[in-house]
Amino acid sequence: MTNAQLYTIIAMCVYAIAMALVGCISFGKSKTLDGFLIGGRNIGAWATAFAYGTTYFSAVVFVGYAGQHGWNIGIGAVWIGIGNAILGCLLSWVLFANRTRIMTKKLNSRTMPDYFEKRYNSKGMKILAAIIVFVFLVPYSAAVYKGLGSLFSAVFPGVETWVWMLIIASLTAVYLVAGGYIATAYTDLIQGIVMISGVICLIVVVLNHENVGGISGLMENLKNFTSLPNDPNPTTGAQLTNIFGGSSFRFLCFNIMLTSFGTWGLPQMIGKFYAVKDTAAIKRGTIISTIFCLIIGCGAYLIGSTSRLILGGVLPEGGIDSVIPTLLMEVLGNGTFGIILLAVIMILLLSASMSTLEAVVLTSASAVAVDLIPAVRKKETKPETQMLLTRLLCLVFVACSFVFATRNIPVIVSLMSFSWGLVSGCFIGPYIWGLFSKKITRIGALCGILSGLLTVGGATLVISLQSGFSAAAAKSPEMGVAAMAISMIVVPVVSALTKNSKTEQDRVEEIFACYEEK
Repeated sequence: MTNAQLYTIIAMCVYAIAMALVGCISFGKSKTLDGFLIGGRNIGAWATAFAYGTTYFSAVVFVGYAGQHGWNIGIGAVWIGIGNAILGCLLSWVLFANRTRIMTKKLNSRTMPDYFEKRYNSKGMKILAAIIVFVFLVPYSAAVYKGLGSLFSAVFPGVETWVWMLIIASLTAVYLVAGGYIATAYTDLIQGIVMISGVICLIVVVLNHENVGGISGLMENLKNFTSLPNDPNPTTGAQLTNIFGGSSFRFLCFNIMLTSFGTWGLPQMIGKFYAVKDTAAIKRGTIISTIFCLIIGCGAYLIGSTSRLILGGVLPEGGIDSVIPTLLMEVLGNGTFGIILLAVIMILLLSASMSTLEAVVLTSASAVAVDLIPAVRKKETKPETQMLLTRLLCLVFVACSFVFATRNIPVIVSLMSFSWGLVSGCFIGPYIWGLFSKKITRIGALCGILSGLLTVGGATLVISLQSGFSAAAAKSPEMGVAAMAISMIVVPVVSALTKNSKTEQDRVEEIFACYEEK
C-alpha cells in the first residue's frame, strides 16, 4: 500500500465516522415529517448556504465539466464558474429565497410537487411533477457515482470502481436515513468547509507547478501551447487564452445558461429555501453561498484550464474523464505534503458528491412517498407511515442509483444527459411565476410543465431521426435552455387566455396575503 492510499483511507475513515455521528445526533430532531424533509423550517444561514453550494457542485463538476471544458476551451471556461456564482446562486437567493420561504410556509408545502398542488389547486399537477422528479433525478444521481468512482480508481488502481460507488452509497444512506434534512444540512456545512479548504490549497499547488508558473505563467504558457500531432482534440494557444472562449463562445454561453439558470427550477436546490428559518438568515446566506460558489466554481474551472500544460498536451488513456484524476496524481502524487493534500482533495470530492446525492435522493424519495403515493391512493396517509415510507425510499433510491451507475443501463445513461435541463425546463415557469403573479392559472402552469417535456422530447426525436441519438444528447444543453425559456413564456401567455374563476381568484388573494403579514 502506498502512502497516498494509506492517508486517503485514514482520511475516509475519520470522515465516515464524523458523518455517521451527525446522522445519529440529528435523529432525534427528524422524527416528524417536517423535521425530516425541511428541518422544521429552522435551518440557519451558514448551514443553508453551504447546503445550497455543496448540492450545486459535485464531483461531476470537477471530474467531468472542469476537466472537459478546461481542456477544450482553456481559461474562458472560468466564466462557467462565475456565471454559476452570480446567476445560479446570487440571483436565485435575491429573487426567490424569501418569497419561497414565505409562500411554502403559508401553503404548508414541503416539496415542489406539493407546492404545485397547493398553489394551483391541482392534484394532477402534483402527480405529474412527482413522476418527472422520480424519472429524471434518480438517473442523475448515477452520474455522481460515476464521476467520483473514476477518481478513486486513479488513486487505487487495483480496486474496482463499483467498490467506491458502494462506499459512497453506504455513507450517504446512513446519515440521510437517520437524520433526514437536518443531518444533510449540518454534514453539508462540514463538507463545505472541507471543499473550500481543499480547493484553495489545490489552486495554490497547481499554479505553482513547474509547467504552469503562476497566473502570469499560466497565460504565457497557454499562449505558446502547441498541440501534439496525434492529439484527438487539437487546439491553439489563442483558443486556450481567449477570455471569451474563442471558437467555443456559443457552446460556453449555453453551458453557462443551463448550469446557472437551471438551478432556478431544480427541486433539490429550491428545497433549501423551504427550510431557512427567517429573513435575516437569508440575507447572510446570500453572501455566504455566493462566496462559496465563486471559490468552488471558479477554482474548479481554473484548475481544469491548466490541464494541458501539466499533462504536456497528452490526453490520458481514459479520455476526458481522466484529465482531472491524472492531473491530481501528477501534482500531488509525490512528497509527504502533496500526498496528505491528495487525501484531503479526495475527501473534498467525496463531500461534493455525497452532498449532491443526498439532496437528489431526498427530493426523489419525498416526491414518491409524500406526493405520488397518497395522491394515487386517494386516501390520507398517516404522518408516521409517510415518515417510514420516506426513509425506506431513501434507501431504495440510493440502491437504485448505485445499480444504474454500475450496470451502465443504456436507458438510464440516456436520461442522465437530459435530466438537469428537462427537470428545470418543466418546473421553472410554474414555480417562479407562481411566486410573483396572482394571475397565473392552473392551465397556464400545467402548460408550462408540459412545454418543458415537449421541447426536450420533441427536439430529441427530430434530431435522433435525422442524425442519431448521440447527436441529440450532444445538443442537450441547448434543449434545456430552450425548455426553460419556453416555459417562462408559455405560463403567463396561456394564463392570460385562461382566467381564474372568482373562487380561485379569492383563494389566490388569500395565499398572496402572506407577503403582507408581519
